[in-house]
Amino acid sequence: NSITLCLSPFVEVGDATKDHACWERPEDMDTPKSVFKIDKNNSGTEVAAETAAAFASASMVFRKSDPSYSSILLNRAIRVFEFADKYRASYSDGLKTFVCPYYCSSSGYQDELLWGAAWLHRATRNPMYLRYIERNGQMRGAGEADYTFGWDNKHVGARILLSKSVLVHRVQGLQVYKG
Repeated sequence: NSITLCLSPFVEVGDATKDHACWERPEDMDTPKSVFKIDKNNSGTEVAAETAAAFASASMVFRKSDPSYSSILLNRAIRVFEFADKYRASYSDGLKTFVCPYYCSSSGYQDELLWGAAWLHRATRNPMYLRYIERNGQMRGAGEADYTFGWDNKHVGARILLSKSVLVHRVQGLQVYKG
C-alpha cells in the first residue's frame, strides 16, 4: 500500500453558503461538494502552515510505530511550510467568493506561520526553525496579548508549545515565551 500526501492542501469541500443553510447531518447533505486547493497562483498561507503543523505533529505520533510513514509526514510538513512561507497570502483573499463570509481569516497568516515553525522545531529539532522563530516571532504576533486559541488564531498554541521548549528542553533562544 502506498500513501500519498498532497503537497497542495485543499481548503474547502463544499459551498459554505449552501452548507450553512442546511441543517442536516453532513452524511445526509446533498449539496454540491466543490473542492478548492491552494497553489502558487492561489496561495493560502494559513492553510499550508496549518497543514505543516498537523503533519509535523503527526510525524511525532508515528515515529516509533511506523517510522516510514512518520518520515513521509515530516518531509511533507517541511515542504508545505516552505510553500507557506514562500507564497505568503491569505486563502480568503484568493478564494474570497468561496470562503467568505464564513471562513475569512481575520487574524491573517502570521500566527499559522509561527505555529507551523513551532511544530517543525519540535518534530525536527532543526536549529533552522529555532532561528526562524527567533527572527520572526514578534513580527508574527507572538507577543500579542490574546488568550484564545481557535481555528483562526494559533498564537496561544504557539506560545504554549514554545514555552515548553524553554521550560523542559532549556532552549535558550526562546526565553521570551517562558512568561
